[in-house]
Amino acid sequence: MKKMLFAISVIFCFMNMQCSDDDANTVDPDNLLIGSWVEPTYDGEEITYKKANALPEKNYGILFKENGSFVERSSGWCGTPPLSFFDSNGEWTLKDELLTITQEQYPINYAWRIVSLTENKLVVKIELTEREKDHRELMDLFNEIYQLSTSVSCTNASDWTFTAYGSKACGGPQGYIAYSIQIDTVSFLQKVEAYTNLEHAYNIKWDIVSTCDLPAQPKEVTCENGFPVLKY
Repeated sequence: MKKMLFAISVIFCFMNMQCSDDDANTVDPDNLLIGSWVEPTYDGEEITYKKANALPEKNYGILFKENGSFVERSSGWCGTPPLSFFDSNGEWTLKDELLTITQEQYPINYAWRIVSLTENKLVVKIELTEREKDHRELMDLFNEIYQLSTSVSCTNASDWTFTAYGSKACGGPQGYIAYSIQIDTVSFLQKVEAYTNLEHAYNIKWDIVSTCDLPAQPKEVTCENGFPVLKY
């Protein structure tokens, strides 16, 4: 009788392709995250996965194990056909719907906020790290500066000048940006100063390194097709 039950279980396992050492085939009612997730679809910063019985041999998938181990099966970032899939191992932790993943290779660590989780679907949202949030703040401020710089068409070069912006980790500005004297120059230069100070603080906080060469200072601004061009 025992032999018969064993044979039936082996046949069932084979027919459903559920025998694998690297997945969890049964749903853990206490932790629906455990198991294999495949077929990611992206909507902005949200990613939706489907539950699977196993990681696919020749397709992308991720696996959460009960012991805190994490496996990502992929072909890498720059895969070209024929693709060769491999496993990247790591660890995962979950606290207050924040899923933190640490891997042995890039990206070394990142975080997802679980939006929804059922037996068949996992929806996560990319959770920016503190460093990523600081960098986004920098980029948002620089975008404001750039928008102001390009808000006026360049038709008369005599109406334009330039200023240094940013802070390299080794010292000195990141570069120079042109602006029209027809805009609110006080507000513009205040934003440039705020950006420079913010980047300086960012460099210190995150131990940023850079080359120590200084960018060349422009000699003048010329107008080309309505846009300001720095000449050196």
